[in-house]
Amino acid sequence: MGFWSRSRKAGAVYVVLGLFAFVFFGLIKPAGAEVVLKLTDGTSFSFGPRPVVIVLGLLTVAAGAALLAGKEWFPAATAVALLGFVGAFMLWAVSLAKTGHTIYAIDLVNGTLLAALPLIFGSLGGVLCERSGVVNINIEGQLLVGAFGGALFGTLTNNVWIGILAGALFGALMAALLAVFAIKYLVDQVVLGVILNVLALGITGVIYERLMQPDAAHYNTPPKLANWNIPLLADIPFLGPALFRSNLFVYLALVLVAVVTFGLFRTRWGLRTRAVGEHPTAADTVGIKVRAVRYRNVILGGLVAGLGGAALTLGANLTFNKNMTAGKGFIALAAVIFGRWSPTGALGAALLFGFADKLQIVLNSTQSPIPSDFLRMAPYIATLFAVAGLVGKVRAPAADGKPYVKG
Repeated sequence: MGFWSRSRKAGAVYVVLGLFAFVFFGLIKPAGAEVVLKLTDGTSFSFGPRPVVIVLGLLTVAAGAALLAGKEWFPAATAVALLGFVGAFMLWAVSLAKTGHTIYAIDLVNGTLLAALPLIFGSLGGVLCERSGVVNINIEGQLLVGAFGGALFGTLTNNVWIGILAGALFGALMAALLAVFAIKYLVDQVVLGVILNVLALGITGVIYERLMQPDAAHYNTPPKLANWNIPLLADIPFLGPALFRSNLFVYLALVLVAVVTFGLFRTRWGLRTRAVGEHPTAADTVGIKVRAVRYRNVILGGLVAGLGGAALTLGANLTFNKNMTAGKGFIALAAVIFGRWSPTGALGAALLFGFADKLQIVLNSTQSPIPSDFLRMAPYIATLFAVAGLVGKVRAPAADGKPYVKG
């Protein structure tokens, strides 16, 4: 492997990012006005951001230096480096904004969760598929048809629960096409995923233009899923309003992460799933029905991704629009890789990308000096860094993307 392992390469990048934050944000073009961090309606802190920016930059350098020194602290060092650099950038940008220098912490946390919702559902669907040995490039299409089904049937029935069910079923139907062509007909899974994404975009686009756009009142006015306040937990200062006064999709996403994690690593189903994804021939010899396991998990993954699509319309109270997912499925796929094909890792990656998405909205609303086009690129830049090797040594399931032909 040599000296320049992937972990050391990541460390070198973190050092460069930290030095940039220290020199540029702290010295060359230092942070300006005082920043107000508002935790709750009655609790806020005002401070000069420049010393904090400098400390955060040095913290990022230290995290990178630890990896360069060969320390096996990759997850912790990466978390520290990302928090340090992103925190320094956020404080610097807010301090130079024209219309406000306040960071509303509750709104930032809650907005991050909402922005990450489709990514969490989509990445969970990707984990279920790829742990079974099927590459799921089709997450984008599954999210899109889920959003479409949720909006259309939620509007037709004026029932949010039917809309959620329709979104999940549409995602499962799209996944069923992926399963049939990939597992039975052995079609190249990457090419197939791209084709199914185009199919989803075309079908939903045509119906939107011919039906939903001309008569939005009858076909594209989905009901909104109300927020649920969890007793006692919702009253916890800061965390309560940020986490426990949300809609069902937030709670469902977090529960599903726990359930899928437990299922994959603590149950017979999970053992069989991982066996099929790693060595299907060996799994077959001990009586595991490889194709049946793959069919079930791919369709289940599509159902979960469909819920993520429904969260875009029913959870956020948005009407359906053509290509409204705008690449979120591909970001979810990056979260699968960034999270090392683990549900909890995918959750962390999805929250990181969701934070980047929310941050660009916050900075844009305060008229930050950062160009708005660059801010809109933030989630995709984060995705690019995630899949460019800054995730340490990763290995996909050994049979991922390889059709199984029984001898």
